[in-house]
Amino acid sequence: MHWAHRVFVEGEAETMELGFCGAGLMGAPMIRHLLKAGHPVWVWNRSRAKAHALAEHGAHIVDTPRDLVSHTQAVLLCLTDTHAVEEVVFGLGGLLGEDTSDSGAGRVRWIVDHSSIGPAATRGFAARAAALDVGWIDAPVSGGVPGAQAGTLAVMAGGRADDVIALEPVIRAYAARVTHMGGVGAGQMTKLCNQAIVCATVAGIAEAVGLAQAAGIDASRLPEALAGGWADSVLLRTFVPRMTEPGLAPIGSLKTFQKDIDTVGDAARATGAAIPVVGAVQQVLRLGAAMGLGDADLAAFIDIVRPQAGVAGKRR
Repeated sequence: MHWAHRVFVEGEAETMELGFCGAGLMGAPMIRHLLKAGHPVWVWNRSRAKAHALAEHGAHIVDTPRDLVSHTQAVLLCLTDTHAVEEVVFGLGGLLGEDTSDSGAGRVRWIVDHSSIGPAATRGFAARAAALDVGWIDAPVSGGVPGAQAGTLAVMAGGRADDVIALEPVIRAYAARVTHMGGVGAGQMTKLCNQAIVCATVAGIAEAVGLAQAAGIDASRLPEALAGGWADSVLLRTFVPRMTEPGLAPIGSLKTFQKDIDTVGDAARATGAAIPVVGAVQQVLRLGAAMGLGDADLAAFIDIVRPQAGVAGKRR
């Protein structure tokens, strides 16, 4: 069966002892779903307060990533960037670090990386893990914080088929769909395609909202007016309210989009793909960073294309 069309059917997950690194906006609800599914989960997070907040849900808290090795069969990562993944897995006190007398990986058989990082870095990490007989699955997600909270994330996976099959029932605790896209790195490349579509679309929505407001139209009614048409989408229904209603809780930061789009640019150069639209979005995001909007909500695209409104702080 062609990789791009191989979608695993839902199955019952056996209980597995799991480690989880990264209890942020995405990771915390994913951990809660795993606990609800009956999996013992050992949690490490750089900020201990976020990890300890999960103890009341039944999570076990550890001091270092290395502490997960003796407890878990699989460790799941939901970290910020490539550097964080390398540090947590291979650095001092890391899962597979070389700073202890134990040169092996303990009980850990798999690492599942839900972080969004570059395909080339992923392949390098997987090779280093394979030398210790640890399987690597790159499994970035789509669906954002709402999808993590609802347990309906879409997961695009890369790695050995046997490894993905073994972990797919576990991932199903918080994902509605798991698609095996090919070997190691294929999941990350698919996520880059996802981010190219999402970022370009959100930028377009911001420009449409700005245009409507400049013309004196109530932009908050765009989802209603466009419902059922070609412009209708989850992104439209999600981001128009976030661009027109102040005070909504953030669902991510603009610098995350910038990181991902910069990685798309790297992948395009490596493959020779043409990305004129995404290239323009990349420049918009760089402008946003120069405006001090890196930590603002994802909806802050509107503050870049309509900066005179002075509402950037409302999405921080």
